[in-house]
Amino acid sequence: MFEEYEKKKRKQIATMRSMMDYVMGFIIFLIGLFFLFRSKLGDIPINEKLGQPDLLEKMFGGLCLLYGTWRIYRGYQKKYFN
Repeated sequence: MFEEYEKKKRKQIATMRSMMDYVMGFIIFLIGLFFLFRSKLGDIPINEKLGQPDLLEKMFGGLCLLYGTWRIYRGYQKKYFN
């Protein structure tokens, strides 16, 4: 009985962590897209304040894309207790 409870608890924890990885990965991925394609969005107020994106912003956008993709993949794998 205790083993069943532990198994159920681990499954619930894995499901919650997986959902968190999906959501956070998606948000970070969108932030990366924003930083990469900020200049193509047109007249938004943040473009006027920040100016044209430089190389550092594009590198940060690329890193956000990679990290967001990795978080989504980690949520898909669900290998949290290995």
